[in-house]
Amino acid sequence: MSTTDADPFDARLALRAEGALRTFNEAGVLSAADVHVARRLGALVDETDDAVLLAVALAVRAPRVGHVHTDLASVATSTVVDAEDAVDLGSLPWPAPDSWVDTVAASALVVQGDDDGTRAPLRLLGTRLALDRYWHEERRVAADLRTLDAPAGAVDEVVLEAGISRLFLPDVDAEPGQLDLQAEAARTAVRRRLAVIAGGPGTGKTTTVRKIVALLLEQANAAGAPAPLIALAAPTGKAAARMEESLRETAGDPGITPDVAARIGALTASTLHRLLGSIPEVRTRFRHHRTNRLPHDVVIVDETSMVSLSLMARLVEAVRPDARLILVGDPGQLVSVEAGAVLGDIVGPARSGGTDAAPETTGSSPSPPGSGKGLDEAVVVLQRVRRFGREISAVAQAVSAGDADGTVDALRRGGSAVEWFAEDVAGTGTEALQVVRERTVRAGRAVFEASAAEDAAAALRALSDFRLLCAHRRGPYGAADWTRTIEGWLTDAVPGFDATHRWYVGRPLLVTTNDYGLRLFNGDTGVVVGTETGEIAGVFERAGGVVRYAPSRLGTVDTVHAMTVHKAQGSQFGEIVVVLPPPGSPLLTRELLYTAVTRAERRVTLVGSEEAIRAAVVRPAGRATGLRERLWGAGAE
Repeated sequence: MSTTDADPFDARLALRAEGALRTFNEAGVLSAADVHVARRLGALVDETDDAVLLAVALAVRAPRVGHVHTDLASVATSTVVDAEDAVDLGSLPWPAPDSWVDTVAASALVVQGDDDGTRAPLRLLGTRLALDRYWHEERRVAADLRTLDAPAGAVDEVVLEAGISRLFLPDVDAEPGQLDLQAEAARTAVRRRLAVIAGGPGTGKTTTVRKIVALLLEQANAAGAPAPLIALAAPTGKAAARMEESLRETAGDPGITPDVAARIGALTASTLHRLLGSIPEVRTRFRHHRTNRLPHDVVIVDETSMVSLSLMARLVEAVRPDARLILVGDPGQLVSVEAGAVLGDIVGPARSGGTDAAPETTGSSPSPPGSGKGLDEAVVVLQRVRRFGREISAVAQAVSAGDADGTVDALRRGGSAVEWFAEDVAGTGTEALQVVRERTVRAGRAVFEASAAEDAAAALRALSDFRLLCAHRRGPYGAADWTRTIEGWLTDAVPGFDATHRWYVGRPLLVTTNDYGLRLFNGDTGVVVGTETGEIAGVFERAGGVVRYAPSRLGTVDTVHAMTVHKAQGSQFGEIVVVLPPPGSPLLTRELLYTAVTRAERRVTLVGSEEAIRAAVVRPAGRATGLRERLWGAGAE
């Protein structure tokens, strides 16, 4: 787009920008905000060099797209722009990396090196340029985690091992000499102040956490001490509610006494923001911090993969130095929409072994205790999948390993639990489109008929039994378009189905804002049902029961015949259909495909070309961070 062609009302354009800033803004690389911040910073120190201002704008852009820093040596070949009319980025006037780094290093806006003695708006480490705030947060997170990575103090080993033997039953499939990694995770959490329990869906993370809480309560009882003050938290309200409900299932675990089960069942979970004490109108500061620590003896965080660098920095500085911090999550899933890939960086180099390792898994063995490598004594990775069968597991493992050939082979083998249509579902009259229509109509019919019969529990079961997942929110491959399409199919195929008004019976609901008064959270799903009085209600599942709300009490909700993979994270469905976009979509990544496939318990139907599958598998989200190197050393992959 030339200067004369610029639309003065286009909010994407910084119309007063000049030189490289204007060129890269018009190409879609930089937003108007990136340009304005760079120009303002330059004005503060009279910096006018085009190359420096471009580097500053790219460093401002980095957190907006999930990176902690921008690497001046590789940014020209690694930048991705989500725009259909984007220009060839290789044709842009990128500065030569060597001279660019030297020019940036000489600017008054930049400080080189890791020394905290001098501060400036930006920090240059080698060829990596970051805003000073993110450099500082990454540095502090690494230091605080290393401080926490220490023995927890006095532990009654006799009581611990007796509890392990009682709570973790022998694995009949274990080979001689292999470790039960769930039991090892429990030992780690009791013995150390920092424990990281990582693993995919169905590997037993939640079950392990319940048993860890029981073991910690038993330690207090044995010492004649008060029960530890335990905080349960997650990055979202939905994840916090699921965590709280899962802990209430403790009564079904063998070996947990009724009094301990009652204590665990009484625990409540909150979002991390509520735990830390959100301050109205201030997003980056909380009431609990380094000089006003949390009072809790144990802090357990679920779904840690969704925690951003900034939020992790606020958490670890607020945990008391003598408290325990237990981080739980799946490093292979989609990460926070904000900057960082914290859980993946903390877990570090992939490791496997023990009885939890699936036969197909490859990788190095855990570092021996005391090796001094990274957080080797704090991290335990669970890998034996207990939720779904080998067919889904084989696809998930190949995707997670970045093995495109293995993923395609696993999809081609298929089986009763995996089905693949290697075609673009956006085409008309395709076999895939007919299958998708058949599956969605069958699922929607079940939800509608149960809702019309005023059977809320059955309607919710039917709703959780099937879900169509999309990478995008908008467009022909997006959840919004698919929701409208499915409503049309149901109108044609299901007698009595009427979607002409908003609160129609059988409407699946997706909560999009947190409502702490109703205990409904962003990502919760429900359904509109009829009532005995002839009115309607929105029903949701809570703690094994059903809660009902009049539509007037419900805040912002969407219709969810289809949903994005991002919104589905943390949820499970009996059967899923995944609609993939073309291979050029920047949202099509390894983490997205892995997260989508692992939402299913019984059956996965994948619709997308082989090119799209391969593009996703070989395209990791690729967050540019330095935390892994700080924790594990240079060369950690």
